Amino acid sequence: MEKAAVVLLNYNGLGFMQKFLPDLLALSRPHSVYVIDNASTDNSIQWLKDNHDEVKIIELKENHGFSGGYNIGLRHVESEYYILVNTDVQVTDNWISPVLKLMDEDDTIAACQPKIRSYHQPQYFEYAGAAGGFVDALGYPFCRGRIFNTLEKDNGQYDDTRPIFWASGACFFIRASLFHMAGGFDYDFFAHMEEIDLCWLLHTAGFRVYYCSESTVFHVGGGTLPQGNPQKSYLNFRNNLTMLYKNSNFFQFLWKYPMRLALDCFAALREVYARKGKVSVMIVKAHLHFWGMYKKNKMKKITTKSVRKGFRIKELYNGSIVLQYFLNKKKTFGELNF
Repeated sequence: MEKAAVVLLNYNGLGFMQKFLPDLLALSRPHSVYVIDNASTDNSIQWLKDNHDEVKIIELKENHGFSGGYNIGLRHVESEYYILVNTDVQVTDNWISPVLKLMDEDDTIAACQPKIRSYHQPQYFEYAGAAGGFVDALGYPFCRGRIFNTLEKDNGQYDDTRPIFWASGACFFIRASLFHMAGGFDYDFFAHMEEIDLCWLLHTAGFRVYYCSESTVFHVGGGTLPQGNPQKSYLNFRNNLTMLYKNSNFFQFLWKYPMRLALDCFAALREVYARKGKVSVMIVKAHLHFWGMYKKNKMKKITTKSVRKGFRIKELYNGSIVLQYFLNKKKTFGELNF
């Protein structure tokens, strides 16, 4: 069994692979590199075969999304660690070793992410992960270095190694055994929030998630669905509600959902005011479809109870990031006193 395998999930990402794959291959040695292909139609697989025969290709017959693509493809990858990397990520020197060293030294660390900065604005943190992810009491995600649409400049304020709540799927290190123990990503998520949901499950199973600033990557972001895309909004809201339900007990969800409904209605109204009516419709659709999947999600909730320890997760923010950001005007992680 290999120590680690670098695994990219591809769907019509030929342009990104032509741009970023050569450096990734050079800077990932001696680890094997796999590409799981979600039935691309852009000739990316033929390009791989013609130009990079060192890459191990796993071809799927249909597009299973981020969740299903990795769940199915990783069954064919044998290694101690999986390093899941988006095709729109530019890696840097020594991006793997510090993370593996950290995880080797502490077997309670299930998953980890590097520092993620913006490819287009290299001095700033990138939206999807930044310097490590967190979740508030109502399930809203945020990051050190990024709260909602406010991105911080990297001035070394997060040059540390510390526990976080969730690691970004853009560059996600995880122990292979724990990925499969947890059942992988929730297939029904398709894309967005699946890594947060998995990290929450790993926390409740007694493991930890970490951020390692000694490794840095640059992420383009929005390669499949850009920010503001109605379908992206739908998946984010629907999957976030599902995640909150799965990881809350009955009484917690009883008081959390009405508050979420009110805040999400406010978000929908803001989109209408911003003349983004399609996004507001998708927020409503997300809530309706969440309830339409209630019975199915309830069965998942019963299954996950078997790994619960019942302890408080320290990295779960007990306040409301929405109120802190919009009412108290706290725009950066450091202002939260968390």
